[in-house]
Amino acid sequence: MSLARFPITHEQIDLVVASFYARIRSHPKLGPIFASHVTDWPEHEAKIASFWRNAILMERGYHGNPMAVHSAAGNVRPGMFEPWLELFDITLTQHLPPETAAQWSALAHRIGRGLRYGLVQHDAPNGEVPRF
Repeated sequence: MSLARFPITHEQIDLVVASFYARIRSHPKLGPIFASHVTDWPEHEAKIASFWRNAILMERGYHGNPMAVHSAAGNVRPGMFEPWLELFDITLTQHLPPETAAQWSALAHRIGRGLRYGLVQHDAPNGEVPRF
C-alpha cells in the first residue's frame, strides 16, 4: 500500500522541478535571487526533487530544513512567494493531469504559507510584510 498523498511518478516530479527552475532562472526578480545562492543547478534540482518525493511520496531521501535555508539566505522576502507559487502553478498545469496539478499546488501553497509566515516572523516581528 502506497503512503503517497496523490499518485505521481519520479519522472513527473523531475520534469516539474526542471521546468520550474528553467522559469525561475529567466524571471526578472526571482532569477537573480536564486543565482546568488545556486551554483550547481543540477545538484539543486536533485535536492528539490528529493524534497518533493519526501513531501508527496513519503520517501525519506531528503534531509534539510527549508525554513532555516530561506531565513539564512538573507535576501529571500515573504513577498517573493506569490510570484514563486504562480510560476510553480503554471508549471504544474503545463506538465500534469489537472487533478494531480491541483493536489500538488495545494501542498505547495500550504508549504509556501508556512515559509512565508516564518520569514515574516524572522524579518518583521511586528507583523509588517516586507516585499521584494
